[in-house]
Amino acid sequence: MVDDNELKKLRDAAVPGPGAKARARALAAAMTAFDEKDEAAPQGTAATSRLTSRALTLWREIMQKKLIATPAIAGLVALPIAGYTAFHLMQEQRSAVDASDSVAETLADKPASAKPDTQPPLAAAPSTDEIKQKIAPVASAAKPEAAAPAGNVQAAPRKEFARMKSAEMKSAAPLAESESADSLARSPASTTLMAEPSIAPAPMPADTVQPREENRDRVQDFKTNPVRSAKEDPVSTFSIDVDTASYSFVRRSLKDGLLPQADTVRVEEMVNYFPYDWKGPTDAATPFNTTVSVMPAPWNAEHKLMHVAIKGYDMQPTVQPKANLVFLIDVSGSMDEPDKLPLLKSAFRLLINKLKADDTVSIVTYAGDAGTVLEPTKASEKDKILRAIDDLAPGGSTAGEAGIREAYRLAQKSFVKSGINRVMLATDGDFNVGQTDDDDLKRLIEKQRETGVFLSVFGFGRGNLNDQMMQTIAQNGNGTAAYIDTLAEAEKVLVEGASSTLFPIAKDVKIQVEFNPAKVAEYRLIGYETRALNREDFNNDRVDAGEIGSGHSVTAIYELTPKGGTQQVDDLRYGEATTSNGGVSNADEFAFVKIRYKLPDADTSKLITTPVTGANEVSSFDAAGADQRFSVAVAAFGQKLRNEDATAKFGYDRIQEIASAARGADPFGYRAEFLSLVRLAAAMN
Repeated sequence: MVDDNELKKLRDAAVPGPGAKARARALAAAMTAFDEKDEAAPQGTAATSRLTSRALTLWREIMQKKLIATPAIAGLVALPIAGYTAFHLMQEQRSAVDASDSVAETLADKPASAKPDTQPPLAAAPSTDEIKQKIAPVASAAKPEAAAPAGNVQAAPRKEFARMKSAEMKSAAPLAESESADSLARSPASTTLMAEPSIAPAPMPADTVQPREENRDRVQDFKTNPVRSAKEDPVSTFSIDVDTASYSFVRRSLKDGLLPQADTVRVEEMVNYFPYDWKGPTDAATPFNTTVSVMPAPWNAEHKLMHVAIKGYDMQPTVQPKANLVFLIDVSGSMDEPDKLPLLKSAFRLLINKLKADDTVSIVTYAGDAGTVLEPTKASEKDKILRAIDDLAPGGSTAGEAGIREAYRLAQKSFVKSGINRVMLATDGDFNVGQTDDDDLKRLIEKQRETGVFLSVFGFGRGNLNDQMMQTIAQNGNGTAAYIDTLAEAEKVLVEGASSTLFPIAKDVKIQVEFNPAKVAEYRLIGYETRALNREDFNNDRVDAGEIGSGHSVTAIYELTPKGGTQQVDDLRYGEATTSNGGVSNADEFAFVKIRYKLPDADTSKLITTPVTGANEVSSFDAAGADQRFSVAVAAFGQKLRNEDATAKFGYDRIQEIASAARGADPFGYRAEFLSLVRLAAAMN
């Protein structure tokens, strides 16, 4: 036991001076204790960014990308992460400050025996190579963080730093060593370790919804044909229509994932898109043959369908007349898209390969103004024609009216008497220079039509398509309108259907049907809304109508309410025929079909008539021919897309069932494609 006197002696004794060995032992013990306490903690303040790198990365992902579907879910996910991040930031900031204070105290305890402006001997400081060897493990440990900031980051070895500090304190120039250490902290290797890695701007998320381009397509508005009473209005009159543009436009819309706009669906053009094996005429003296069938309506058990099928005479290539063709090509700036001018050039290349050697081709282009690219050239000079097509390039506005005038001039220059003289206009849209009004263009085309030069129109692309203008000038130019959206469609129109497209067998073809009120209470014409004519127009040869090309198939379908069935229109009080007023003649007929037409080079029309009797009727829908049933399925599909009342309760599955059963021969796959479109529409509906 120690008494108070000994303690007093120790208290009064002089404090021994510090010894070098004692200081070294104390420093070593302190560093060992520091390593044992913070062995897993990184050295220095730069560790703050690395400890929370995963949380910060996830936070940036959430704020910069569309990872969260709704604001409510965003709140549920973001708030816990924000709390987690804030907690660790506070914790690591406190640890970083403590660590920084310890380092500062260690440096401050060094004896400052040398003056600040005195440079110590360089030999006393560690060499550059020694420093690089010592710092290398630290720099290599920082590389994984730079490469993958979201991954696990290895901390720098603590003992290596302890040995470096110990060596610095034993050197003869402590202050110089401190400056050397500070310069190391600013070296590239140290910067990679301690500074937060720079963050590149995040790229635009791949799922960003791009704004849809403005759709400037112009389509003629029309209303569906109404149900008419056979007593009040027994006569239906319309022009024939062999155009197919509507079907191609509907197909493109469905394949783009959009249900088509109702006014783009012209049912008759959809039905007439397909080739049918109707019975045709036996010789060219009669340009076409008519077949009429009456069958039950598949979408209404009380109704019947009257199916009128016309087949044009199929002109053999050996007797086809000489062709004089002028390609009128839109090369305005809007044509600079893959589905416009490039597709157009490929399409016309296909047609060139179909022509005979003595046929003639001219090329006119129009943009800001019109110009002749190729004077009338024989098809035997195919390479010259193809080079002219390949050299076409887009640019400028659309001076279509000037182009049409120039095209007609060239057509007249190489006019073939008793041959085919046709301007083939290929465009994507409006004529915005010159005569741009549809009525003005109509008058221009009508005037040129009288010279014997016909005009056909081929539409390309989407967003600027003037379908209304195409229909107007094609109808008044004794031509056809087609929409080409793929190279396969170009082959159908210009290669497989070249005879129908180029060689007319009849023009100004009109149909007039008179229904017998004793047999038919009501009727409705399916389609042909834009081709309606007045009753008196049928016998007026001055009124223009559609043309039929070689081998063309044309179909018209009426939906009938038989006498005694449920009517949508009430009978007139004074319209009933009786024996006292003579009754009704030909009471056994359903209807009487009349067709007027002119031969291509004639000015006077001819008449064909067909009475429709019980002999034309089949007992059931399945008893009708395959082509009749398939055409009815297409008509039902068109009405369904237009959301018409008649097919409101008739499902897509039933349409597909009828079309599949009536698919028949399909050498080019057109009917198989139709079935795929029905499935697409059903899925989108």
